[in-house]
Amino acid sequence: MAAPDMTALRGELRTDEPLSRHTTWRTGGPAARFFRPADVEDLATFLAGLPAAEPLLWLGLGSNLLVRDGGFPGTVIATTNRLAEMEWLDATTLRAGAGVPCAKLARFAGRAGMTGGEFWGGIPGTLGGALAMNAGAFGGETWDRVVAVETVDRAGERRRRTPADFEVGYRHVRGPEGEWFTAAELALEPGGRGREGVRELLEQRGATQPVQEATAGSTFRNPEGDHAARLLETAGLKGVCVGGACVSERHANFIINTGTATSADIEALMGHMAERVRAVHGVELEPEVRIAGVAA
Repeated sequence: MAAPDMTALRGELRTDEPLSRHTTWRTGGPAARFFRPADVEDLATFLAGLPAAEPLLWLGLGSNLLVRDGGFPGTVIATTNRLAEMEWLDATTLRAGAGVPCAKLARFAGRAGMTGGEFWGGIPGTLGGALAMNAGAFGGETWDRVVAVETVDRAGERRRRTPADFEVGYRHVRGPEGEWFTAAELALEPGGRGREGVRELLEQRGATQPVQEATAGSTFRNPEGDHAARLLETAGLKGVCVGGACVSERHANFIINTGTATSADIEALMGHMAERVRAVHGVELEPEVRIAGVAA
């Protein structure tokens, strides 16, 4: 690939960057190219300089993502702490960049005495990822709060769109092809328990999920009318391991890298978990984790 004109860029472009440094499972081979934009204008310039066929992978905190051991043969765009602005547009509308961690978003809204965004404290990723999959926790979902989003395409063109431009469902969002989220305007309400509510949800998450371990968040989506964790636990999967990857004893829908796991171990364990639930319960579990890259 012909590299973009670096003289026009203000961000950081690396080659052969190990993605194990940037994923919460701490596994994954190298990215052929790894770009951290300085801001959204820099991102637009970079995208406009890429060939149309260049594979792209957008990376926030690295949760909800399994990069295979052979790495990613394209460009990874890392937005964490790069598209991280937050501002109140009016008394109830918060504009936040796609690189803002969801927990930070929840705390920011709570400190302002606003309610409606506490559930973001239970999402271990960035707003960009939450927008892409309609992430939710504790009964709340991201797109319930969306007033508008800002996007960028491969040509570097930026747009403002409304929810009417998207098909949104449970852990599913479909919008205009070839556009990616760079920011969102979010509707909140005054009142509620603010910071206390966020703190309580974070404490609840810590009590029920292995948040101090190397995990990627929930492994499988909840099937309609049930919970993946219940199906996995009653199928006897807690504590089951493949190589260095083990099903959490605390929460059966979490896989832990105990320190030596490869991405291949994790993917094989995911396959075993799904097969076991199919055999015991007759239910097909769908991965919530996104799998990218090539095998070693």
